[in-house]
Amino acid sequence: MVVPLRDLSKYLSRRVNVINTVNVIGAVIETTFAKKTKRVFPKKKKGRDTGTDYCCNLRIMDDTHHNFTISATVFDKNIERLPLVTAVGDIIQLRSILVDTYNGEVNLTYWKKISSFALYKGKDDDILDPYQVSSSDFVPKDEDKIIINKLRKWLVNFQLHEDFRKFPMFREFKEETVTNLTCKILHHSNVAKDKWVIYAWDGTDTQPNAICSNLEDELKHPLPLQRERLPLSREILCTLPTVGSIFRIVFETGVQKSHLHLLTVGKWVKITYLRLKLYGGLWHGVFTCHTKLRYISNEDQLIVERQRLADERLSLISRRMSYLSFPEPLPITVNHRDHVTPVTLMSVLTHSEVTAIFKCIVRVVAAIPCKAENLCLSTEKYKMRLTLKDSTARIHANVIEEDVVTLFDGYPDDEKWNRKLNRLLGVSDSNGSIGGEKDTTRNPPWVCVCLKSYYLSEDDIWGTRNFRVFDTKILEDSS
Repeated sequence: MVVPLRDLSKYLSRRVNVINTVNVIGAVIETTFAKKTKRVFPKKKKGRDTGTDYCCNLRIMDDTHHNFTISATVFDKNIERLPLVTAVGDIIQLRSILVDTYNGEVNLTYWKKISSFALYKGKDDDILDPYQVSSSDFVPKDEDKIIINKLRKWLVNFQLHEDFRKFPMFREFKEETVTNLTCKILHHSNVAKDKWVIYAWDGTDTQPNAICSNLEDELKHPLPLQRERLPLSREILCTLPTVGSIFRIVFETGVQKSHLHLLTVGKWVKITYLRLKLYGGLWHGVFTCHTKLRYISNEDQLIVERQRLADERLSLISRRMSYLSFPEPLPITVNHRDHVTPVTLMSVLTHSEVTAIFKCIVRVVAAIPCKAENLCLSTEKYKMRLTLKDSTARIHANVIEEDVVTLFDGYPDDEKWNRKLNRLLGVSDSNGSIGGEKDTTRNPPWVCVCLKSYYLSEDDIWGTRNFRVFDTKILEDSS
């Protein structure tokens, strides 16, 4: 007999050391990524190590219990024998599963010796054969098929009622914490053996962060341009939006990539219990053992609203109104290109021509050299490298010879030169001279700069593409 989820509490054993088992059928509303279990040693053997099993946690729901979800945890020695749903919203049938409580909540626990499961397609299918079973002798009964059909019909119009405020947008990130997200998956990248980066987007800009690094150590330990070690290829970059922050998500050590297929490129997803972290001043997310992928219903209102906002943002670019997407720069720099519409750094990176001129509103987060006395140590020519950042990307941009003279309005003495660069880098007077203390926190302002792209070798124009700042001058501090 299949027990409705609303009746599970009736099957809790009232006797010590006695646990009841039940058969249930429900829609998978949430699923975690698989992870290794942990073995806790007795006091004589302190600590814990990796257990012998893999496990994953599912949240299931049926039409009798649609205001709440029930947790079901499944264990197996082989990760491929865990329930691998093809889509959140598929239907799972669990036989002889244990009913218990945890933190006052009724839950289900898979017992490898007697429990079994089958997975079926969800609301968009009418095939009654399971696509995954825990054992070859698992055969659904006629009674089971009736319940599965009924559940599919119910799911067609089912809406998961959620508080939009519990799914903040990228622009609302403020601190390292655990959060829920609604975002569009743009790309997956296998950056190293068994290491993946997921690229997500919601059309909004992450807030600028204070930068904490030692400016004098920038040459040996530069601020990263992106979360991953190597940048994406130009071919991939050109598929990404040019407005809105591209948010990277990585996997915590020990979290398996078993449900990577649920993060479909081009689709919006709901992610819960994602850890937010900062890396070199860049936001990224971490899939932990507690992170879950949540069900998305037909015409999901949260997804519809987020897609509408993202489309509006993109339409500003197509209508040549991109200036509405930029922060207001402080009057720290000046140039002679007031007629030019600013573009994002992602627009610069994906521009169709290798050589071009741009105007950008950016933050200067690092500089080499960061002191006037080091400007001409190695060569007779003035040369600097600035690290520029906006909400879409980070790049290195050179300032060469006459452009250095333009940037600093001539040949100022060392004190004046350092003071001007201080303003650009957001080094406050209270922090003293540039690079004075290791890992000084600074908050670079938004400024307007002109950029020029060029190449170093005609044999590889895109591979040797560089950027330089030109026609940009730092103004005197009038305060």
